[in-house]
Amino acid sequence: MSSVLAVTAGEGGAVIRRPVAWVAAIVLLVEAVGSVFVNGVLATVVHNQRMSLAGLDPDAMSAGTWAMGGVTALFLVLCAVTMVRTALTNRAPGRFGRILLITCAVVHGVLGALTVGLVGWTAFLFMMVVLGLVVLVLVGPSDPEIGDRDPVLGQQPTQQGQ
Repeated sequence: MSSVLAVTAGEGGAVIRRPVAWVAAIVLLVEAVGSVFVNGVLATVVHNQRMSLAGLDPDAMSAGTWAMGGVTALFLVLCAVTMVRTALTNRAPGRFGRILLITCAVVHGVLGALTVGLVGWTAFLFMMVVLGLVVLVLVGPSDPEIGDRDPVLGQQPTQQGQ
């Protein structure tokens, strides 16, 4: 029996992972768009004002800001695709997907700790909601009829206590 208490809907079994994965995918896609937008605004301001930090070329700083926005958005979109796949199959992600989502959760936890002091409690709350969604998808129960298969062995996990 799983250590996570399953929420059930009649005879349908566990219903947590699929809707949470859909919501998390949408939130991660919105966050990816927001990341590109914020980095785009910052890059434009740096370029238009010809700002420099410790003698760095403003064009390099602007290009670096755009690149960071693109890399961040790509990472978040990859996490969202993993969430969509999880929602469609109603199974826990495989090894690569778990590593990706654990990294996403850690990044959101660290950024949440930083944003509480730099941006405010609203940004912290958003980061913690995303963190909670990602963690819930990782540890939430699956549909018992489909179940989670061990990604390495391809078989059902053993039942303990029966």
